[in-house]
Amino acid sequence: MPDVLIEYQSEIWVSIGETFIMVGFAILAALLVGLPIGTFLFLCRKGQLLENQIAFSSLNLIVNLIRSFPFLLLVIFMIPFTRFVMGTAIGTAAATVPMMIIASAHYSRLVEQSLLDAPKGVLEAAVSMGASIKDIIFKFLYVEARSALVLSMTTSTISFISYSTIMGVVGGGGIGDFAIRYGYQQFRTDLMIYVIIIILVFVQFIQYAGITLARKIDKR
Repeated sequence: MPDVLIEYQSEIWVSIGETFIMVGFAILAALLVGLPIGTFLFLCRKGQLLENQIAFSSLNLIVNLIRSFPFLLLVIFMIPFTRFVMGTAIGTAAATVPMMIIASAHYSRLVEQSLLDAPKGVLEAAVSMGASIKDIIFKFLYVEARSALVLSMTTSTISFISYSTIMGVVGGGGIGDFAIRYGYQQFRTDLMIYVIIIILVFVQFIQYAGITLARKIDKR
């Protein structure tokens, strides 16, 4: 192990832990909020089971606004809300709030697209059999789109890691913030490069794991 990594190993491990916390909460929000929102968007589209143009347009606008908002500006804009919810706008815990907001919007759009790619015949067959909305969602839509949903979560997780590097602005920490503070700002180019390599290894592992899982559960 390079001497510079040994010198900063405790700080690096703390930063990695902070990144895992932020990304972990982002993934949780994506699954608990983004997945239902994306599903609802799909079902409310024209020609779908819960067709509702008002509901679709309103929710679609909110998702688009959040996703198109530059993340750094979103973090700053949300400081009052973050302070209201968490009691503070600084620290890793506070950083999870904007991360969860962007994660929900980001994954919901990918979920909608994944469900749109599901075979239409499957949905028609489910309707003809008299399946309930709940059964159609969990026993047909999610089953048919499971591989695409996993790949979408893989893409989202990699994006969440990228977003987490910005959270140093509000003291959120993380491995990206460590690279900037200890590497770039202190002119430790070697340290910055090693940390970037660590991030790339994480990203490649997530990408490989996501693709492998998606292939394994794809029964088509």
